[in-house]
Amino acid sequence: MERHATLLLEIWREVCRHLQIPESVELIAPLLARRLPADLALVRRIDAAGGVVETVALGHCRPGPAPSRARSELTPEAMQRLIAWCHRRQVLRLADRSATAEPPGILPEGTDGEVLAGPLLAADGPAGVLLLTARPPRQFRDEHAELLAALLDPFAVALDNDRRLRELTSLREAVEAENRSLLTKLGRLDISDSIVGAETGLREVMEQVARVAPSDAPVLVLGETGSGKEVVARAVHTRSRRARGPFLRINCGAIPPELVDSELFGHEKGSFTGAVAERKGWFERADTGTLFLDEVGELPPAAQVRLLRVLQDGQLERVGGERPVSVDVRIVAATHRDLEAMVGDGRFRQDLWYRIAVFPIRLPPLRERPADVPALAAHFALRSSRRLGMPPLAPTAEDVGLLVTYPWPGNVRELAAVIERAAILGDGERLEVALALGTPRPPAAAPGPMALPLSRPGGEEDGFVPLEAAMARHIEAALVRARGRVEGRRGAAALLGINPHTLRSRMRKLGVDWKRLRREVGAAE
Repeated sequence: MERHATLLLEIWREVCRHLQIPESVELIAPLLARRLPADLALVRRIDAAGGVVETVALGHCRPGPAPSRARSELTPEAMQRLIAWCHRRQVLRLADRSATAEPPGILPEGTDGEVLAGPLLAADGPAGVLLLTARPPRQFRDEHAELLAALLDPFAVALDNDRRLRELTSLREAVEAENRSLLTKLGRLDISDSIVGAETGLREVMEQVARVAPSDAPVLVLGETGSGKEVVARAVHTRSRRARGPFLRINCGAIPPELVDSELFGHEKGSFTGAVAERKGWFERADTGTLFLDEVGELPPAAQVRLLRVLQDGQLERVGGERPVSVDVRIVAATHRDLEAMVGDGRFRQDLWYRIAVFPIRLPPLRERPADVPALAAHFALRSSRRLGMPPLAPTAEDVGLLVTYPWPGNVRELAAVIERAAILGDGERLEVALALGTPRPPAAAPGPMALPLSRPGGEEDGFVPLEAAMARHIEAALVRARGRVEGRRGAAALLGINPHTLRSRMRKLGVDWKRLRREVGAAE
């Protein structure tokens, strides 16, 4: 091999310079023409789990046609034969296409002439096949097979580099997609934008975030479904010393019970049927960053035990593994369930509860922070306009009045859906909030005793009224339709979808003269 040392050095240099294997093979192929009668160099990737062998790189040693890049689908038995040949590290010289000894799937359709084939092995098993083809009258000799054997290591490294690059690209794209999804939910353009409600309904929450973020203490976010628990978790991460590390979210309730351990803690190759390669779990992938365990109350008891050990020791064992793996991960958990009650009836471990609830943060539902509704509605209206390709839309004062008095059982997530539905119903020209909420707009009142003058607590300019004035008008309209009744099946509270006590409180705050309205309605009757 000494006479080939210069060639091998050049090949290794190209492998180290280029991470994508198509580029590496394209540049290496002309170098091989100096010592080999080859016309083409091909690399075929083996996907054992998918039962597929496919050409991923092709380089011309000499000008000429190339075979098809089509994938070869193998049966499980054929794939086992191919893998067994790879493990034998056997270099083959193939001249007869009908030879029964040929490992299945290594040759793409349209290959002609002689072929030298050798397996490419990675740390976790067979990764691919290197092929050199020679069209007649060129032929390979034994010394060429020896040179191919020396080429297997650099080509295996090139294939492994390409795999790692694709995995990193896939992870980056997944994170970017997750970020885009979150920003879309919030109606924000950039992650650095302020959180809607941070200065109003979420002021206390953000103060708690600012206190706990610099530490590594586990945080438990408690709140109803759709209230924005992931937003709070990300705020903790971005304000912490781990902000440059990964932020990974896993929905514990969406993982099948039999796969929880594998997803959280990873598994070793061969640890169970289908474990064809070593896999890192969410904890290892979140190392030096933050792991957001959404719906942590859904974890089965066995997974709760293993999670407790990770929180206590900072170590885990993969499924099928025998050695501990150290991780440095901050935990932010969230749930809409009453974990204390679950601890009481034995559905959630008490010791785990103490570990994850070091710093609990309660996220108030949207109905408890009505001051945030106008700003959120404006954000979602602008987002819906962009998504639907419409001109920018904004809620009117009447729309805001309807939105503020709605109870929002689905919280921020429901508000986003209602605004988008309102944009669609309005054909891009306006927001049909009343229809989107299922509340038809009342017909214009005819002149007469029933057309009551509505009080105006605030000033008015160019037809635009302040929020409190819009709310007062909407409540008065409801009282008129309810004939002055507050409670009952046909009362104003039922029309507005709120508790009668809440309605009376808002009437006092907004200065709505209920007794005057009741007298005037009675006079009209």
